Amino acid sequence: MQTLAVDIAVTFVDDATALVTGLGRAALKVVMAPIDRIANACDIAGVLAERRATFRMWRTNRARARHERRRFSLLGRFSPFRHLAHLT
Repeated sequence: MQTLAVDIAVTFVDDATALVTGLGRAALKVVMAPIDRIANACDIAGVLAERRATFRMWRTNRARARHERRRFSLLGRFSPFRHLAHLT
């Protein structure tokens, strides 16, 4: 009986986390749209498209490699500079 209660609580927390993450991504996409348009207009050599493709491939490999739960981090998820870590 206890495991059922824990499963329900974990499911609720996971759903709430997914909802908050989705809303944050949607809000960030709206806010960052003008900056993305300017960046795409200035991208002559196609570097941004190549970086996005590389990041998508890395993300799918990473998601496939680990199936355990991820820690929820507001700073990491909603930071507009999270994709610039390779520059440091």
